[in-house]
Amino acid sequence: HKLPPDCFTFMLAKAYQRAHGHFRRALEPFGITNIQHAVLEALWYEDAQTATELGQMLQLDKATLSGVLVRMDQAGWVERRPDPVDGRVVRVLASPRANAVKDELIAAREASDLEILSRFSLEEQLLFKRFLMALMRHGQ
Repeated sequence: HKLPPDCFTFMLAKAYQRAHGHFRRALEPFGITNIQHAVLEALWYEDAQTATELGQMLQLDKATLSGVLVRMDQAGWVERRPDPVDGRVVRVLASPRANAVKDELIAAREASDLEILSRFSLEEQLLFKRFLMALMRHGQ
């Protein structure tokens, strides 16, 4: 059984695979995964978040994010500290190791984004981002 050439779900999945693979290769020199990079960018945007806050920002479920944070902590990419006001709450912070390569990691993501989007005009890029955001919001 062949998929029709206009099967949107299949096309979206293939586009995701290509973009994800392209970015994964850009991150290989750093020894970090795409999702770990997303966690770091979220922390650079707003440091000292709880796992729940990170999950909401990145739209990741608790189980997925928990495993990612454990691996990142073990590898020295993040640090977990008790909240200074409420010690029962654990805050996640970008580590000094992560902060030392922040500019390089952000530049790698920006270059990857630019290369992928270079196939489109500026208007198409804006529409594409708008469509993706609408698809992401649809599940909420």
